[in-house]
Amino acid sequence: MADFKAFDKTSKVLITGAAGFIGFHLARRLLSLGASVLGFDNLNDYYEVSLKKSRLDILARFPGFTFVKGDLADEKAVAGVFESFHPDIVVNLAAQAGVRYSIDHPRSYIDSNIVGFFNILEACRRHQVAHLLFASSSSVYGNQQKTPFSTADNVDHPISLYAATKKSDELMAYAYSHLYGIPATGLRFFTVYGPFGRPDMAYFKFANKIRRGEAIQIYNHGDMYRDFTYVDDIVTGMEHMLCNPPRKNELGDAYKVYNIGNHKPEKLMHFIEVLEQALGKKAKKEYLPMQPGDVYQTYADVSELQRDFDFKPETTIEEGLGKFAQWYKTYYK
Repeated sequence: MADFKAFDKTSKVLITGAAGFIGFHLARRLLSLGASVLGFDNLNDYYEVSLKKSRLDILARFPGFTFVKGDLADEKAVAGVFESFHPDIVVNLAAQAGVRYSIDHPRSYIDSNIVGFFNILEACRRHQVAHLLFASSSSVYGNQQKTPFSTADNVDHPISLYAATKKSDELMAYAYSHLYGIPATGLRFFTVYGPFGRPDMAYFKFANKIRRGEAIQIYNHGDMYRDFTYVDDIVTGMEHMLCNPPRKNELGDAYKVYNIGNHKPEKLMHFIEVLEQALGKKAKKEYLPMQPGDVYQTYADVSELQRDFDFKPETTIEEGLGKFAQWYKTYYK
């Protein structure tokens, strides 16, 4: 049994990207436990802003929630939030997401994922936070053949700028942890899905097109595997970690990276079949070749997560997509 502290609800938690998919779910969980949460988000229009506002409307019902609209790339705005809120724990989930978008819009990834994360690290250095958790991604593994993907694997061959920025974040966080003693944990998320999800992700796009009777685009002719991870599992893993910063190793570094995935790759075509069943409607299908930056499969080794926090994601896609479809039908009426 892992030896870790339960989340301390007296903690003050700063969540960047709080209007985003994972940020919203984490904030709601912590607020329901009675914590004080400051959400920071620039509400950009990468996908529909109305969905982000709907998430914030739910968070605003909790007395412990404060929201600040601002951009991570704005050094003064980031510094101001730290000076006014004095967070104990910082969870950096704000980022420019998406592999395919990074092919055509590279600068937004540098602004948000590199400059923005640098501003967070600088603020953590000045304010000595107890723990910094930050979002990385399974995309750092690139197109490697060895499975499952382990945090001990070499990740020096990103095949998209998005993946390169996430690998850069890990290196920057390590350097700051080493130089300034900031306890930091990186989280390599594997294809997160669920209610209030991201409309730019495949399963959400599929749902929209199925609803409208349009053809869905299936890349690599459906021959792809993804380690789909339900959002509540992600949030539970993070909740376990928040008050358990990495202990210093023999080099004096308090830094760790974890995979958070379902440890069960699903064939894309099976995932689509389950989604069709959950929505009660068949999809028209258009089969296309592999897209630049895409990887053939993702598969998380979560043995370290299990060892340190006695936890691994276990929600099946039948259960998870059922909950997504239920939310989707209600939200879009």
